[in-house]
Amino acid sequence: MESVAESLKPVVYRFLGSKPPVPIRFWDGSYIGSQDSKSYLIIKSPIVLRQLLFAPSELALARAYVLGQIDFEGNILELLDNIQRSPAIEESSGLKLGVAEKLKLLSSLYSLGGIGLPPGRPPEEIPTQLAKLVGLHSKNRDKSAISYHYDISNDFYRLILGDSLTYSCAYFEDEDMNLAQAQEAKYSLICRKLGLKPGMRLLDVGCGWGGMLIHAAKHYGVVGVGITLSKEQASLARERIGEMSLTDQIKILESDYRDLDSEPFDAISSIGMFEHVGEAQLLTYFQKMHSLLNEGGRMLNHGISRPFKHKGWWEKGFDRNSFINRFVFPDGELLEVGRVVSTMQQSGFEVRDVESLREHYAKTLRHWVENLESNWEEAVKLVGSGRARVWHLYMAASAINFEANRTNIHQVLAVKPTADGESLFPSNRIQLLKSNDEILV
Repeated sequence: MESVAESLKPVVYRFLGSKPPVPIRFWDGSYIGSQDSKSYLIIKSPIVLRQLLFAPSELALARAYVLGQIDFEGNILELLDNIQRSPAIEESSGLKLGVAEKLKLLSSLYSLGGIGLPPGRPPEEIPTQLAKLVGLHSKNRDKSAISYHYDISNDFYRLILGDSLTYSCAYFEDEDMNLAQAQEAKYSLICRKLGLKPGMRLLDVGCGWGGMLIHAAKHYGVVGVGITLSKEQASLARERIGEMSLTDQIKILESDYRDLDSEPFDAISSIGMFEHVGEAQLLTYFQKMHSLLNEGGRMLNHGISRPFKHKGWWEKGFDRNSFINRFVFPDGELLEVGRVVSTMQQSGFEVRDVESLREHYAKTLRHWVENLESNWEEAVKLVGSGRARVWHLYMAASAINFEANRTNIHQVLAVKPTADGESLFPSNRIQLLKSNDEILV
């Protein structure tokens, strides 16, 4: 009897070219590609092929992986990198087979056996209640989307992120830095850009588990307020702040940025929250931040962005049926950095500095992937196999996307000028990044 690999060669070659970017092993043990490779895809069931033949898409592939119908052996980053570099993937528009051809192929595949895995829906896909909420980026919908992503398990996030619990791009000031050191360096970089000094009032928008505020309070003597929509984050952030005896300096609020009513701040940081704002709320967001600053106050917006695409207008959110929208960041939107700069200035800010950290985020994600793989069994116990697989695929694919310049990240530093137009800024970037004499280390 002909093997699955022999039956599928014409289809695989039509889709991936005569030299597939990665070896593929099928449920009967047969291969397409080199059997000597240490990294390869494993297709466990013809059910996957049925789905891909009649509805080929990124989402179908991702669902198959989350369900365990597709797996891999070896290094997931190496596999994804090889796939994305393949000219056949770039040029392909899908499996261009007629319906009759597809049905004939399916019939022969099912006759080969190996049906073992039943069809089904993947776990933890975007919840129905979120899909039913009206008003993209309304307060209720944003709160539900944030809860979906962040309120899963603080212990799970600690496994991935390490004890710093910092869920944003690190800054590898020295190549030999470990992840914790690079996250500290990132906070220090932001504090220096903001010109923090003892007694200043700092607002951290989307404060996560409190990492930025803790660093700024300990090393720069600021008084801080953090806001988050995640109950799990707020609870652990308060706990960490208490353990460090910083409750007199730092306050954590469960609040939407649109509801914040406070005396003005001297500085605002927004680190890894901006992706949830959305284009429709972009002007509202920056106008609100501008209103919360004293004259001469600085804002640093640290957010993932997309390169400009010449075929369209400003690239933004994830496709509604993409893997990342359905499984990871519902309603997330990425904007081109020029759009961000223009809207900040439209809101009254003067943009003073823009810095890309793209390579740093790729390296950060590789650390997170390694942490998850090293703690895989514990991660599955905490959140289940489905969600662990979602995070594994999302972080690995994100690392490859940053390396390939399909995704970017920028720190945009701006100031609210005085009534006379003064920026109160250093005259050059070297002075801007010098450590302050008042650091309390």
